[in-house]
Amino acid sequence: MKIRNDWTKEEIAEIYNTPLLELIYKASMVHREYQETGEVQVCTLLSIKTGACTEDCSYCSQSMRNHTGLKVEALMKKEDVLASAQKAKDAGSTRFCMGAAWREVRDNRDFDRVLEMVKGVNGMGMEVCCTLGMITENQAEKLREAGLYAYNHNVDTSREYYTEIITTRTYDDRLETLSNVRKAGISVCSGGIIGLGETYEDRIGMLHTLSTLPTHPGSVPINALVRVKGTPLEGNQKVDIWDMVRMIATARIIMPKAMVRLSAGRSEMTIVEQALCFMAGANSIFSGEKLLTTPNPDFNQDKMMFELLGLKPRESFKEAATAAEGGFVEEAFNS
Repeated sequence: MKIRNDWTKEEIAEIYNTPLLELIYKASMVHREYQETGEVQVCTLLSIKTGACTEDCSYCSQSMRNHTGLKVEALMKKEDVLASAQKAKDAGSTRFCMGAAWREVRDNRDFDRVLEMVKGVNGMGMEVCCTLGMITENQAEKLREAGLYAYNHNVDTSREYYTEIITTRTYDDRLETLSNVRKAGISVCSGGIIGLGETYEDRIGMLHTLSTLPTHPGSVPINALVRVKGTPLEGNQKVDIWDMVRMIATARIIMPKAMVRLSAGRSEMTIVEQALCFMAGANSIFSGEKLLTTPNPDFNQDKMMFELLGLKPRESFKEAATAAEGGFVEEAFNS
């Protein structure tokens, strides 16, 4: 069986609920067939415009509706962004992501400045990713022409639970942006967050949305909620590592060519816990002391972890491994 885009929720739930050690084993089999094991994509995410976002995302430190005490900062200068990109490249990052706390991209001078940043980072030989909120197909085309490699726009959770977390944009708004990105020929980066108060059925729903897109996302970030003081979710329980492992393993099995990214929440994980996530199929991380505005392991911590676990950074612009002929995914799960 080749790569599937017709997974049912029932099939995904069966995978997700597999006994844990068996699930990790099956995910690692799929990982070995479709990816190079021991190779991890190292990304760095920089907030190029911070705070005062008009959205009401319940988890976010940057929403002006949440009282987190975050200092609002204007769009960074191009030279400062490029200096940060160079620092990340020197430390081993091969993808540089730029995030702006906007609800949507507007065709103005700020967007023109972002296009120049994209050109500059692309010229350094790094994959360039942006997360700027909703974009039109025309704006996506401009980003592609500037050299953008990937665009991040997470679905966050299931369609059914979505309005409990965000009310200022719809689930379909998010899917429309992903469609505009695909049409422009840009790699889609889309995942979600666990620990929002969702049920496991909501987690299945989120994975179902992603795995049934016309083309699977090139990158699927799995985020553990960072409980930011001043947000409505600050009192939520810490995400259990086994829940992260289940999400990563399930994503790996149903979207075998994707880079499955162990994203937010790593600062609260031990190296042993992160190693379990890599065993389950994670092969991408964010490195650098901040993940937009929240804590994240710094480059030196990750370098030590890579040396301990025998991991190496994935090269920029490396094509995904060619899928084997036949029904490996189905056979791996049913064997």
